[in-house]
Amino acid sequence: MRTTKIGPPAVPSLLTIVVLAASTACGGGTASGSDADRLAAEARTRLQASEGGQVVLRAIEAAGGLEAWYSRTTSAYTWEYSNVPANLQFKSHLVADNASRRIYHTLLTVGDYGAAEPVDARFAWDGHDAWIWPAEIEKVNPRFWAATGFYFSSIPFVLADPGLVYDAIPGEELDGKMYDMVKVNYEAGIGDASDTYTLYVDPETDRLRAIRYTVTFGGRPARGESLFYYDDYMTVEGLTVPTHFMGYRFVDGEKGDFRNEAWVTDISFSEPFDETLLAMPEGGRIQPMPGN
Repeated sequence: MRTTKIGPPAVPSLLTIVVLAASTACGGGTASGSDADRLAAEARTRLQASEGGQVVLRAIEAAGGLEAWYSRTTSAYTWEYSNVPANLQFKSHLVADNASRRIYHTLLTVGDYGAAEPVDARFAWDGHDAWIWPAEIEKVNPRFWAATGFYFSSIPFVLADPGLVYDAIPGEELDGKMYDMVKVNYEAGIGDASDTYTLYVDPETDRLRAIRYTVTFGGRPARGESLFYYDDYMTVEGLTVPTHFMGYRFVDGEKGDFRNEAWVTDISFSEPFDETLLAMPEGGRIQPMPGN
């Protein structure tokens, strides 16, 4: 069990389900070469149309490229998240259909910080509802968490989705180094949230170093920015992805208090997608949006 001290909750819902116009299969493995090439070409056209999109494209190419991303039909890994003030710690193994963004989790442990215990539980986003089983588990909000681990771990690739707006902004310094910057927003009406993401891209390697983001889940106003570092990269099946994340408050242009931490292990981009695990078992609970 990791015991790193962490701060208040900072991870947004990110349940922004953008259904790609893909004809790839929902099982694990790879898409056909023609499908991957077509999707990559469409995404490259979108990204090259703006200066900000070109910065995102550089980060994607440094992480393996659009063709490699679209050739993979699933993303799977174990996501562990810890937060002290929220008194939360959990670990789940998730499998995502990269095209439809349907995602299911096997919840492995959950509980108070430092006291997470093994559980027999599941949660998912089935394309229409977010649910958790058994219903009495309250620590993990499935609508909040179903896509968060996948989305954070899959940046910058998922920022090639349709429905995004890219704005290049002046370079900024982080920890004594200057970075190329781009702010990414969703077009109106996309997903459960209107979060924004500001990327720090290393001008020498084009690798993503960190992101800033706002949280607007469920229509609530943003409560300031948070800063999330991307560390300990590894290459799996042609895609280079971070395995460690550290979050901080971001106030008045400066990094603030340490807030949260996450880890990714058991990474695969070829694990089969089991459609049956999207169905909520008897005794589960559908999680509505806040206020509904």
